[in-house]
Amino acid sequence: MSERRTSLISALLVAIGPVSMALYTPAMPELVQAFDSSNAAIKTTLTVYFAGFAVAQLAAGPLADAFGRRKTTLGFLLVYLIGGVLAALSQSVEMLLVARLIQGIGAAVGVTVARAIVRDQFAGEQAARIMNMVGIILAIAPALSPAIGGVTLSIAGWHAIFVLMVGFGVVSGIIVWFAMRETVIPSTALARPGMVLRAYRTVLGSSEFLFASLTCGFAVGALYAQATILPFVLIDRVGLTPTQFGLSMLMQSGSFFLGSLTVRSLMRARKAEALVLPGLAFIGGGALLLIALLLMAGPSFYTVMVPVGLAAFGIAFVMPHMQVAGLVPFPQIAGSASAMMGFIQMGSGLLGGSVAALIGDPVVGIGVVVPAMAAVAVASYAAYRFTRRRHASLVAQPQALDQTAPAE
Repeated sequence: MSERRTSLISALLVAIGPVSMALYTPAMPELVQAFDSSNAAIKTTLTVYFAGFAVAQLAAGPLADAFGRRKTTLGFLLVYLIGGVLAALSQSVEMLLVARLIQGIGAAVGVTVARAIVRDQFAGEQAARIMNMVGIILAIAPALSPAIGGVTLSIAGWHAIFVLMVGFGVVSGIIVWFAMRETVIPSTALARPGMVLRAYRTVLGSSEFLFASLTCGFAVGALYAQATILPFVLIDRVGLTPTQFGLSMLMQSGSFFLGSLTVRSLMRARKAEALVLPGLAFIGGGALLLIALLLMAGPSFYTVMVPVGLAAFGIAFVMPHMQVAGLVPFPQIAGSASAMMGFIQMGSGLLGGSVAALIGDPVVGIGVVVPAMAAVAVASYAAYRFTRRRHASLVAQPQALDQTAPAE
């Protein structure tokens, strides 16, 4: 496929997960009343979505390697549609939990296949450029989703939000059916349990992959963790309405969008790798600013969303290179490598959200979890750079010895 078509399809697939989350978050406080439940129970519906999304990627990747990107995507989208229908028809928290789990499983294919089809066809700066374009397009859908979800909630109730998700799934399936081309030669042997385990051992055995994935994972995972915390901070503590909350999230997605545009402009003169460190500086600065503002002024729209927006701006600098760098060593098992990278991202978001839930107070939760995840991202990048330098040194030593060896 062309670079443009690959960018658009990749963006669509990646957007499935965040859109399915962002549309839903404005309704979370209302669902507490609708099901006569508790905040903890409704938070769990998002947690199981995360869990299904994260774990199912570990199956989606090998299946995409074994049966092809296109067939696997269509199969998982069908699962996603089933989950959406069940969610719209839910009569209890328990049924909603099951539906959201199924939705998460179905949505898992998006980010896994999106990165894999880029790795299948492109490399280096071209691949980073595609991932940047994916980020630009991706920023638009999640930016609008909370606002759309909030307006839909006020007009038609929470059931209609899940109907919108079903419609999005149908449109996605149609586009994949008609526009997506197969980018890999499938090998059903890769679906055997032994081969799957071998592929994941190979992937996790690469320190460069692991640290690249942790860098990207804890940076992006912070956005997923915030999705479980921000509704209860901004709606319950700050006092925003669901519609106002949806509109307020435009600051986060808008900052990411602005960051992605900035990166695209800078990549004309600089390599994507050179932009990672400035991006981490923005992320770290946002985390420190969040702590300072919460301690000095307490929670408000500005004291929460300005630091969150600054960090989101930085994440756009980190993603293009780190996602490509992690997949470079694995051309034959790009689906498995992409799946493990996605699992680390979603797993970090699940971990952050779970820690915030254990803390209880959402303001304390966001003030602890977001800075901690930023610190892990920075430390992981430092480890990645050290590993790269050590690997380059080990490769260079035999070459130097060959050059200095006396001729026979």
